[in-house]
Amino acid sequence: MNEQKDEYELRLDETIEELTQCHAKLGVRSCVDCEQVFTCKIRSAYVDAVYASMSKGASGGFDF
Repeated sequence: MNEQKDEYELRLDETIEELTQCHAKLGVRSCVDCEQVFTCKIRSAYVDAVYASMSKGASGGFDF
């Protein structure tokens, strides 16, 4: 099955790559291990991309 990714999934892939590179650069396994966890722009962009990917850009909440 070869489904094409939409713009939200492509952006999520980009932010995952940025986050992975940041982890490698800082020598951490997770954002939680980083002292900048709450102020990091890379992590914030990743979280935004996750939510956008889940909602496909529509506003609203999620039921977990």
